[in-house]
Amino acid sequence: MAFFDLSLEDLKKFKPDIKEPEDFDLFWKKTIEASEAEKPSSIKLHPYEIDFPLIEAFDAEFPGFMGHPIKGWLLLPKNTKGPFPLMVEYIGYGGGRGLPTDWLGWVISGYAYFIMDTRGQGTTWRTGDTADKGDYHCGPELPGFMTRGIQHQDNYYYRRLICDAYRAIDAVKSLDMVDKSRIAITGGSQGGALTLSVAGLRNDIAAAMADVPFLCFFERAITLVDSHPYNEIARYLQRHRHKEKQILGVLNYFDGCHFAKRAKARALFSTALMDTICPPSTVYAAYNHYKGNKDIIVYPFNNHEGGESYQHIEKLKFLNKLFK
Repeated sequence: MAFFDLSLEDLKKFKPDIKEPEDFDLFWKKTIEASEAEKPSSIKLHPYEIDFPLIEAFDAEFPGFMGHPIKGWLLLPKNTKGPFPLMVEYIGYGGGRGLPTDWLGWVISGYAYFIMDTRGQGTTWRTGDTADKGDYHCGPELPGFMTRGIQHQDNYYYRRLICDAYRAIDAVKSLDMVDKSRIAITGGSQGGALTLSVAGLRNDIAAAMADVPFLCFFERAITLVDSHPYNEIARYLQRHRHKEKQILGVLNYFDGCHFAKRAKARALFSTALMDTICPPSTVYAAYNHYKGNKDIIVYPFNNHEGGESYQHIEKLKFLNKLFK
């Protein structure tokens, strides 16, 4: 894939005026308050047998949206005294939490590491264990999730998932081994979108690292690329021709650009200039709106894989400097 989006010079200045819903803040305030009232924050930990002498693993469960049980892994350095800085990771589209052995990068660097399973997902890559409960679907399932409940913001899939991601922080920060002043969140693609959402909704996050983030500037994304998963929305509108205004209005409650305007955590973004899944202009739209101090790393010749291990090294250096 050759360059197809704006030039890097234009990307650096790209800050579209995306009108947000008037009740954006109220919508999310009510969503979180209703879920907390349904079931207060808590976390259940069960030791998970793993033959690694330097790592403790726990099968975790906490209440997410409206108290629905959400799974995760908590990994801790063994034989090391805490409290530890906390890294929370959100997973990309279609993936699940897999096994603890899939997630060693942060715990071996001395972090308490929590990986949140993604409700309903975990069949495209890495298995998941969390159903999309309530009056909705169960899972894990294959995509698509982009149009699940899309007729109204109250029922849209990402309302539930973003609330899960928000409540994961409350669950893990309640643990004695966590240093509450050093909480970082990260994720790629869908995980990057959740990172931006949580950073915009909370004021207790020290660092937010969003790689090739998804769910940013929907209207541009669904008309600029025809790749999965944005094309799920375009295919929906192919058949529901008269619902474009309604659907774009619903998606506007979940746009990463609006969360970015509210986020104050120290941020590190990454983007790839040949990314046909999350185009660089949609990433820069969120980056240029981001309220807090920020940096971005650009990978000119990469597609949606972005920086991969190179980016992990950059994030580790970024946090080591920030957390001293």
